Amino acid sequence: MTDYRKTDEAVAALSPEQYRVTQESGTERPGTGEYLGNKKHGIYVDIVSGEPLFASADKYDSGCGWPSFTKPIEPAHVNEIRDVSLGMVRTEVRSANGDSHLGHVFDDGPRDRGGLRYCINSASLRFVDRDDMEAKGYGDYLPQVERVK
Repeated sequence: MTDYRKTDEAVAALSPEQYRVTQESGTERPGTGEYLGNKKHGIYVDIVSGEPLFASADKYDSGCGWPSFTKPIEPAHVNEIRDVSLGMVRTEVRSANGDSHLGHVFDDGPRDRGGLRYCINSASLRFVDRDDMEAKGYGDYLPQVERVK
């Protein structure tokens, strides 16, 4: 079992934008995220803790301006918290071990894939290419990356 956790070193290594998003519950501007148009096969992990969050097989173009996923790769790695900021009720998504703000989840996703849209900030993620997953300790998640949609 890998020990995914938040460390002072990992937080200190964040860029100002990554820090603002993950540690201060910020949101990157729509259409600006590094992974919005990423079509490579692999997984997305928490930039702070390294815990696996989302698989490329569950990513889709929602048109919202942020990377969108239909579900987490490992539900236990994602906490969903009621968010009443900005005068509306939403569900915030945070990494379970790193406690990084990731984004929000909405119920307007593809119905044939569960109906959820995890709207996630690229600044909270690190992409691990399929070809590097085994070497970086994420080999157990290869079947989820390869899954046919």
